[in-house]
Amino acid sequence: MKTSAIRAFGALCMTLATWGSVQAQTPSDRPQFCVWDILGKSGDVYNLVLDHSLHMARLGMPFDLRPYTDERVAMEDYRAGQCAGLVVTGFRARVFNAVSGSIDSMGSALVVKAGKVDMAASQEVLRRVITALSSPQGARLMREGQHEIGGMLPVGAAYPMVKDRTATRIDQLAGKRIGVFDQDRPQALLIQRLGAQPVSVDIASVGTKFNNGLVDMIHLPAITYKPFELGKGMGTQGAVIRVPAMFPTVQLVFRADQLPAGFGEASRAHWLAQFDRQVQNIQRAEAGIPGRAWVEVSPEVLPAYVDALRQGRLMGAQEGLYAKRTLNLLKKARCSANAENAECATPSEVD
Repeated sequence: MKTSAIRAFGALCMTLATWGSVQAQTPSDRPQFCVWDILGKSGDVYNLVLDHSLHMARLGMPFDLRPYTDERVAMEDYRAGQCAGLVVTGFRARVFNAVSGSIDSMGSALVVKAGKVDMAASQEVLRRVITALSSPQGARLMREGQHEIGGMLPVGAAYPMVKDRTATRIDQLAGKRIGVFDQDRPQALLIQRLGAQPVSVDIASVGTKFNNGLVDMIHLPAITYKPFELGKGMGTQGAVIRVPAMFPTVQLVFRADQLPAGFGEASRAHWLAQFDRQVQNIQRAEAGIPGRAWVEVSPEVLPAYVDALRQGRLMGAQEGLYAKRTLNLLKKARCSANAENAECATPSEVD
């Protein structure tokens, strides 16, 4: 055999051996990622992460997925070291990274133009902020201790869903029982300030409590409407108020010492590339809510919502529950979308 042919054959063998070492890894050898999705393996988030795992495997950084429908259990298993990675809401991720977790702050991406909520502009606020944090320049902010953020994506605007469609004004909230997620203390503070009663809920109980009349209002994205059968809880008198209280995200957290070098940057870049795909999933879910269920808020009422949400953000920052850096970044993005907004008279949200 000629020398050149021997060298070529040797190179081919080395390539196949390298690929084979990745392919031959058993599930116990590969890092496990705890992936939460309210619909389990059939949900949009799980399938997005599944595609992401295939992409990372092609880069030589494979991992396996462990599905969860209970976010709390996924979080506990990650903390117990059963998984090297975790996919949960920004609420849960905030304990690992305050900067990325503060994207899920009250009304932080909300853009209002001409007396109406501009959803396209609000989505662009999220895109700008997530793009900045996912860039190589933002990498230093994505790691706190051993934990690193490997991606952030929106899951849809969290709309107020109410039992009484006539109670759409902020001043009508006094005395109402409002479901608040355990991890969202800033919202609980705001609800108390408005004279309402915060009622503790989690992703497993929020739908049941609303449908059984244990709370008068909840804030959830459209992806939950069908699986939680929220139409039953609303009946003919309830509604979805078209003023997002927040724009929650889903985030990938991983232990940096258990994944290869470069995993974080490659992972964030790939998640960012899925932004438009996720927006389409959100739009499809919102279109699935019957038209009769939606209630618009008049231009005269809307400013009170915007102001209340801003007060909630400020309280969260003062309590050290939101990262000031993120709030200021979000304000900059909002003002880029609508420079005529009164808040844009000052450069930052919090000092």
